[in-house]
Amino acid sequence: MAVFMKTEGAPGSFHARQRGCTATWALTLFLSLVFSLSGLGHTMTKEDRHKLRDQVLEMFDHAFRNYMDHAYPADELMPLTCRGRVRGLEPSRGDVDDALGKFSLTLVDTLDTLAVLNKPEEFEEAVRRVLQDVRLDNDIVVSVFETNIRVLGGLLGGHSVALKLQEDGPYMSWYRGELLTMAKELGLRLLPAFNTTSGLPYPRINLKHGLRSPEARTGTETDTCTACAGTMILEFAALSRFTGDPIFEFQARRALDFLWEKRQRNSNLVGTTINIHTGDWVRRDSGVGAGIDSYYEYLLKAYVLLGDELFLQRFNTHYTSIMKYISQPPLLLDVHIHKPLLNARTWMDSLLAFFPGLQVLKGDIRPAIETHEMLYQVTKKHNFLPEAFTTDFRVHWAQHPLRPEFAESTYFLYKATGDPYYLEAGKSILDNLNKFARVPCGFAAMKDVRTGSHEDRMDSFFLAEMFKYLFLLFADKEDLLFDIEEFVFTTEAHLLPLWLSTTTRAWRQTNATAQPPEAAPLDDSNFDWSCPNTRVLFPNDPAFAQNIREPVRGVVDKNCPRSSQQGSAPSPSARSHPPLRARDFMANNAEHLDILKRMGVSLIHLKDGRVQLVQHATQAASALDAEDGLRFMQEMIELSSQQQKEQLPPRAVQIVSQPFFGRVVLTAGPAQFGLDLSKSSAGVRGLVALAEPINGCSEVTNSATLAGKIALMQRGLCMFAEKARHVQEAGAIGGIVVDDNEGSSSDTAPLFQMAGDGKSTDDITIPLLFLFHKEGSIILNALQEFQEVEVLLSDRARDRGEAPISAKQPPAACTPPSDMVGVEHKIREDCSSGEDSMSDPGAHTLHSEDLEMKDNNPVAEPGPEAKDKKGTSHTIESILSDWREDIEAFRQMERDEL
Repeated sequence: MAVFMKTEGAPGSFHARQRGCTATWALTLFLSLVFSLSGLGHTMTKEDRHKLRDQVLEMFDHAFRNYMDHAYPADELMPLTCRGRVRGLEPSRGDVDDALGKFSLTLVDTLDTLAVLNKPEEFEEAVRRVLQDVRLDNDIVVSVFETNIRVLGGLLGGHSVALKLQEDGPYMSWYRGELLTMAKELGLRLLPAFNTTSGLPYPRINLKHGLRSPEARTGTETDTCTACAGTMILEFAALSRFTGDPIFEFQARRALDFLWEKRQRNSNLVGTTINIHTGDWVRRDSGVGAGIDSYYEYLLKAYVLLGDELFLQRFNTHYTSIMKYISQPPLLLDVHIHKPLLNARTWMDSLLAFFPGLQVLKGDIRPAIETHEMLYQVTKKHNFLPEAFTTDFRVHWAQHPLRPEFAESTYFLYKATGDPYYLEAGKSILDNLNKFARVPCGFAAMKDVRTGSHEDRMDSFFLAEMFKYLFLLFADKEDLLFDIEEFVFTTEAHLLPLWLSTTTRAWRQTNATAQPPEAAPLDDSNFDWSCPNTRVLFPNDPAFAQNIREPVRGVVDKNCPRSSQQGSAPSPSARSHPPLRARDFMANNAEHLDILKRMGVSLIHLKDGRVQLVQHATQAASALDAEDGLRFMQEMIELSSQQQKEQLPPRAVQIVSQPFFGRVVLTAGPAQFGLDLSKSSAGVRGLVALAEPINGCSEVTNSATLAGKIALMQRGLCMFAEKARHVQEAGAIGGIVVDDNEGSSSDTAPLFQMAGDGKSTDDITIPLLFLFHKEGSIILNALQEFQEVEVLLSDRARDRGEAPISAKQPPAACTPPSDMVGVEHKIREDCSSGEDSMSDPGAHTLHSEDLEMKDNNPVAEPGPEAKDKKGTSHTIESILSDWREDIEAFRQMERDEL
């Protein structure tokens, strides 16, 4: 399981403390039993498993090589534009950028991954680069939490592996602990963050100036997340035990002690955000996902690594409450810490995918299987885990930054059960990464799992964790340079040696301040389920695990939305005509406009295509009509408010010509008129050509060039519908409007629907999509380089490949089952080709006085203030640098059916 080893009865060893465990951990017997019972369904051959192992290595090489070639020494690779992300030179992404400290983050985070993947020469070279190039004293404000788990953890993991390779020979013979020296320097730079009365660390610190100096530009924060304060103990304790300096472990323990004291005593749960000075809970929702996740993980792993039973007691206390209140199999839902029977939200975030793996470490296998199966079915539906998804498994937040937590739990469940089912789950992860995320310069995060559009982002944790877990999933023991069982994984999957539990024990025992202030007597009941019990987990039924999974799979497969439950037509009233309801209103319906006039409601068309509604009761035809007008306006406001919470359905512009081959997908906004791409199974595919004039606001002068192609136009000077009509008359089969606001990007500005012109737009039959400036520049630069650029306009990206992209057929209709196999929360199968109703913080806020009309739905176009003005355009050389050398690799990959 990569967390335990036999320590021959050494003090503090894990197995010696487990109630009912023998001298070696009970998992040994557990694995033997399950391997003998795992012949259910298809068993993956050793040859197939080795092919997947080699595929992991090839994918890692593709990502790591592109980082080193195009980004290093920058912190991260931007895989769409083939350059490094340097903080301050790119538009700010808010808190996401707090992980970037100008310390070659991806290289440091990836050190021990190189060793795990049996690349000792590359590891040795990477260590030399870190020692030569990385500086830790940059004048930059960073996240204490992210810097700890990624950089300090990366340095300590590299040090741990270097010692192991040096011990086993012949590698790293020159190494004298230089990474540990850097780790201690970084630890000292992080220590001032703990200078609070509570002991909870500040969330951010300046690497050069600390907190207090005027140059620090930080130190005024009052709040931090529970995971941010509670995920320090492994790295800080390891640093103390490696160096013999107790201050680091002391500060991390002090923070954990404070969090434990501030738990809600009735529910034994902790909130998500806490005031670092007063200890008051700022956010009182509690779950196992974002904001709390690794706090629970570190309590249990601190017990494993450090041998302090107090950590296990605290974890078991929390775990009991988690299973009582938060776990609603197969779901894990946030609750209020003071009212734990009351759900705090109706959606889950993808970070909770680590929890089945932690349950394996705990030994509670059944709920781990259930939750993992639920997550697996979500990935089958959406290809990846969306950042957040609802209890009926529709998209809530559509992004997926290539997070590794699902792969992590898949690995641990396979280690615990030996069930080849989890090898197949791992294979699906590889397939989806290659099919949807792979681009010529690495792997790009998914901006929207529904459309398959990309974000110019490849986080360091993708290299540090994803490939490590997947390689271990498919590798044999002989494929590893060392015994992985001798290490514990941190939350960033860095390796810390288990022998630290017996290191420098003398100072820990004599230094009273390093111990928790009080240690309550251990309750034996807290040790239930502390190690796997094969008799309880897998009774004499070889289909036990399959029987656990089947109900969850059945819920996902058989349930779908009931379209008949959508809004129905209003019932007629005693009037000569039924009252006009806001949900039925269409701005281009003459009868509806007459009804508005009788109700005293004026319709004003703004120059940018938006529609403004104003009511004057005195202008109504009668008092009854005035009442109807007031009700209509109130309904419209409510409808607008409701649509604030619903994300605009995005569209995709996929570049399918060489050298892209469908591997670059851009997020686009739809139009209120023209072909609805969500109802087109094939989309519209064609070569791109610039319209003349470029704004498309007058009769096109290059009709021969545009005929049968997709017209590229610039925003501005006229209505969107007018542009569409001009290029359609010229024979274009589609249109793309590129924002004229230089630097705007879908990363920082919300999408919007292009409005009509207040007239009937039934004559417009071609699709029209909108691209922000950054995304549009990619197509413009490609045109300059290759002259012929072919794109596919669709509701979501199609299969990648050199062959023509085949149109996907819509899924067959399904009907909701009458029996949901006893699971209360239903996972609804999407029967409408990805048209989900969802909420997303990126959706534009709608105002009742500033409405557009799409059929019966009001929408609004964002104002200029929503558009990013910091970005810069880049030449095609920077975008396509060295891409050609990757084309043959893609061809070979496809020939090998990777």
